[in-house]
Order: sequence, then structure tokens, then C-alpha cells
Amino acid sequence: MTEINWRAKLTSRKFWTAIAEFVTMLIVAFHGTEETAAQVAAIIMAGAAVVAYIIGEGLADAAGAKAAQYVPPDEEEDL
Repeated sequence: MTEINWRAKLTSRKFWTAIAEFVTMLIVAFHGTEETAAQVAAIIMAGAAVVAYIIGEGLADAAGAKAAQYVPPDEEEDL
């Protein structure tokens, strides 16, 4: 069984669009108003943008920290 790459899933617009669509269809199916469904979808997509930003910034910070620690092999002798 293949492991799920949650980092990729949580930053995927398609994933969040599918979640928003599913939730809005549930709201409509249970006789909620279209206005409520639209508001919920907007909240989900705004939350998705925040999650994607946080993950992206975390990855950028981690890459920057890793690059700062790297010492090229020819410079190790000087240390």
C-alpha cells in the first residue's frame, strides 16, 4: 500500500476544491440555503490558502536552514 503524501495533498487546490464541493453539496442536500453553502465554501477555501501558505513557508524555512548548514567538501579542510 502506498503512503499518502499529506504535504502535497494539503497544498493542492484540487483537494480543497473537492472538500469544499463535498461540504456544500451536503449543506444543499440537507436543505441548507445556497447562501450558507457559498459562505461555507468560501471559508473552506480561505482556510486552504492559509494552510498552503503555512506549509510553504515551513518548507522554505527548512530549506534555508539546511542550506545554511551545508559546508562544501573543499571548505571542510579550512575548518
